[in-house]
Amino acid sequence: MTTTLFPTYRASWESDDQVALRAHARAFFAKESVPNQERWAKQHKVDREYWNKAGDAGLLCLDIPEEFGGSGGDFGHEAVVAHELALAGDSAFGFAVHSTIVAHYINAYGTDEQKKRWLPGAVTGESVLAIAMTEPGTGSDLQSVRTTAVREGDDYVINGSKTFISNGTHCDLLVIVCKTDPTQGAKGVSLIVAETKDLPGFERGRVLEKLGQHGQDTRELSFTDMRVPAANLLGGVEGQGFYQLMSQLQRERLIIAVGAVGVAEAALIETLKYVKEREAFGQPILKFQNTRFVLAECKADVLAGKALIDHCISEQIAGRLDPATASMAKLWGTEKQKEIVDRCLQMFGGYGYMAEYPIARMYADTRVQTIYGGTSEIMKELIGRSL
Repeated sequence: MTTTLFPTYRASWESDDQVALRAHARAFFAKESVPNQERWAKQHKVDREYWNKAGDAGLLCLDIPEEFGGSGGDFGHEAVVAHELALAGDSAFGFAVHSTIVAHYINAYGTDEQKKRWLPGAVTGESVLAIAMTEPGTGSDLQSVRTTAVREGDDYVINGSKTFISNGTHCDLLVIVCKTDPTQGAKGVSLIVAETKDLPGFERGRVLEKLGQHGQDTRELSFTDMRVPAANLLGGVEGQGFYQLMSQLQRERLIIAVGAVGVAEAALIETLKYVKEREAFGQPILKFQNTRFVLAECKADVLAGKALIDHCISEQIAGRLDPATASMAKLWGTEKQKEIVDRCLQMFGGYGYMAEYPIARMYADTRVQTIYGGTSEIMKELIGRSL
């Protein structure tokens, strides 16, 4: 992807530094991601060295403080990279999980020693980050997780299983949502960080066959009498995990919304290119009024989405983004993504159903967006509580 749908558009929050970052990220993904996406989909993972390349290019953990190896930027830097990743059609690279989400659990709640130990490797790509929340049967109900961590001397002994874990193949550091006190409900949830290399009792289960995002290494994980040092309890205090999870959800939902609008924009760019070249009844498809009207509506929706997301990014940077507004961004952005990609696919006719066409892959990749990070139904419930 070499252009955007709105070439003169610049968000109010976007600094000159972020404009330069955008160009840099776009060039990096064009060279290192686009030529490899088909292969990554077949092998169900990006190449491990891709993480190191992204780190060397300065594209990871951009709003982590400089004292821990980061660039000292703000959420806008993360949003720029996520948007360019979407425009490049890359649904394999677990950037948001690693850089925007999990690194900030460590940055927000880790002790100084934990941050100094874990964050520099995340910045360089030497350590890939993942978070193990979902379990078979629990879904979004994180108060009901069954994975347990029992204190024995200087260790926690962890037992349980997790599913739908993004970056599950490559993760070197895994934040585990577990119960340190099963009798206390939400107050018994803690976050413990496992350093997975050669860790007895840690097992990577099967790679999950998904509807879309085939290049993303999503796996099941299990823990059998897995011993993790007690010093790896995130923040050093038991029972804080549920509250730590809740307070970071705004970042997660907003970065999903950023990607959603980016994919919708990418779908429209791809479709405009196609309808200008494809002919039917002796003329380009774009000449038909229905085509122009459908794509005009889609373009208006993309611009409206960008305005909404940019408002939320500005609020996040300023520290003012509230849960209901973040939920609006996630709800509107992902639902519109589904709608726009579907309408664009229709313009391709039978070719839109062929996996070799980017629009078909976008269609399959898009479906999960209204599910993970909180379903659309949960977003509506959260927004409704604010009324």
